[in-house]
Amino acid sequence: MTAVSPGAPRAYVVADLGGTTLRIGRIAEGAGSAESVRRVATEGLDRYRELPAQTLQDMVVEQLTRELKAYLASPEGARVSAVGVSFAGPMTKDGTVLAGPTLWGRDAAPLPITDILTRRLSVPVVVANDITAATWRYASAAADPFCLITVSSGIGHKVFRNGEVLISDSGHGGEIGHWRVDPGEDAVPCECGGQGHLGGMASGRGVLRAVGRAAVADPEGFGRSALAGPAGGRPAGITNEHLARAIRADDTFATRVLRTCLVPLALAVNCIFTAIGVRRYLFIGGFAMAIGPRFVTLLGDELTKLGCFGLTDAEIRDMLSLGAADDDHCLIGMARMLSQALPAGGDA
Repeated sequence: MTAVSPGAPRAYVVADLGGTTLRIGRIAEGAGSAESVRRVATEGLDRYRELPAQTLQDMVVEQLTRELKAYLASPEGARVSAVGVSFAGPMTKDGTVLAGPTLWGRDAAPLPITDILTRRLSVPVVVANDITAATWRYASAAADPFCLITVSSGIGHKVFRNGEVLISDSGHGGEIGHWRVDPGEDAVPCECGGQGHLGGMASGRGVLRAVGRAAVADPEGFGRSALAGPAGGRPAGITNEHLARAIRADDTFATRVLRTCLVPLALAVNCIFTAIGVRRYLFIGGFAMAIGPRFVTLLGDELTKLGCFGLTDAEIRDMLSLGAADDDHCLIGMARMLSQALPAGGDA
């Protein structure tokens, strides 16, 4: 790696490790977008469901290390000050991943990922939970408290208030996707090993499973829907891309399933509002963004049915909005975290 000249603007290599995709790019300090972003499929649970959790964890760590080393050795990775990684799982303040439900499922050991990457790479490393990182993209632009919720492979959230993300040093908090909203014995399973969790019901994967079940239970309704053709008439052939397209087109069958899945998410928003009074909710994540504005419209329908104590229907809908229409949330937020974490002039 080429040394950084004194006084030169700092630049960082930033990575976003999600359950489906690993993204690595370069971002200059203060920039509003990442450049030279590379994307590869994550070598974890999404691709190799038959493998044990510990094996998958080892594969994910090796892939992350390999891809970061390759990027740092490339022209795009030259003259950088640090590496920042956003990680899809709860983490302690010292950078230990406690779980990776969308990456390797359950029953893997806690992962001291910051220590591992610091030993293996030639630059300072900061690792944070992915939603914590994404929150910092919006933190500087909003003085009022807000809640960022991602709806993608799973569901996560973080609340930003009084200049900080509300989470304990031991990594607790910000995992609304693992709130049990269905206590029934036959509740849908979650990839963490639990049952009835919000993420297992209202995430992209959860909604896809729900629409597959609905297609089997109602073959006539499925056959009339916009999902049938692209899926080849097979419930197992439905993809999230098919589903998002059908919902954007107001397909009755697909929209009905999504509305059902959004009820527990509306309950979650209602709970956060009632508990701490946050009145701004930003939604990001591949599934929510693929559906687009209709996602918050449909969620608003369910939330107004529930009601939020003291608010009118119009005020409830005004609380909900989509984040920026790109997938750079974690990368930009991670760069802003690095700017704060590294002392001025403290580049390696």
